[in-house]
Amino acid sequence: MEGYCKMCPVCNGRGCRNQIPGPGAKGTGDTAIRNYDKWKEIRINMDTLTERREVCIGTELFGRKFSAPVFAGPVGAVNMHYGEKYNDLQYNQILVPACGEKGIAAFTGDGMDPQVMISAGQVIKSVQGCGVPTIKPWNKEMIDEKLRIAKESGAFAVAMDVDAAGLPFLKGFQPPAGSKSVAELKKIIADAEAPFIVKGIMTPQAALKAKEAGAAAIVVSNHGGRVLDQCPATAEVLGEICDAVAGEMKVLVDGGIRDGVDVFKALALGADGVLMARPFVNAVYLEGEEGVKKLVDRISAELADTMAMCGAYSLSEISRHMLYFPKN
Repeated sequence: MEGYCKMCPVCNGRGCRNQIPGPGAKGTGDTAIRNYDKWKEIRINMDTLTERREVCIGTELFGRKFSAPVFAGPVGAVNMHYGEKYNDLQYNQILVPACGEKGIAAFTGDGMDPQVMISAGQVIKSVQGCGVPTIKPWNKEMIDEKLRIAKESGAFAVAMDVDAAGLPFLKGFQPPAGSKSVAELKKIIADAEAPFIVKGIMTPQAALKAKEAGAAAIVVSNHGGRVLDQCPATAEVLGEICDAVAGEMKVLVDGGIRDGVDVFKALALGADGVLMARPFVNAVYLEGEEGVKKLVDRISAELADTMAMCGAYSLSEISRHMLYFPKN
């Protein structure tokens, strides 16, 4: 990744800041930094005066069982953003099967090159649909073509990262692409013919719009802090968004989540699961398939340990009172 990622000891957004192409942000990068910092500001209420039981971190999403509430986040154009070692096909050929072997699923990315989505669909099909193709908010004709690829892959769900509307290449795209109305999104979701996940939700109002459009799930996300400065961190808005949807749709979250303790915090705030992108990119570039498996094992072990130390032995037992919010 030399010349792309800064290879910082901690991936906190400070080193890459406004580096695009690359893992940084369109503006100053302050939102990406805030994403990381706000997870770390939340603390854990330890309680070991509980009956000791075996910890279970397994979960279910749209009828599929997973070993942990953790999913690899979508990444596209990896050779442009992270280094020339892999193209998107090679990256997905490592990531998607490795995640499947560890009992979780990977979201795959999208890009200007049509081959990005085509290759993602091929890999997801090879693992019996255990993946989530993520489509950018293109114009209708392009979305229709990418939905066709998603259907052929047999994917158990389809996603759209609507916050990608802020990416420079989409803002100037012709024919026009970007933000979608509720009516437009409703039509896209109906055409998908699969559980649909809307990624890029940052307010309760937007969550309710996604629900109105027929989304089965949302991802609380600001696109990794890459598309707009001065946004709140996902950790700051997650709780109120979960309260707003009141369990009527699945809620996932991403942005600055780096370890199993962060995952625990997200679940305690009400999320059903998390997406992690950069940690999986780093794992693939460092050690390929083995790196992905090691990452899943580490995150799972950290989550299970945190749960046990807080007296939560299943995901349903995790609650908001297990978090401590320091007073300023």
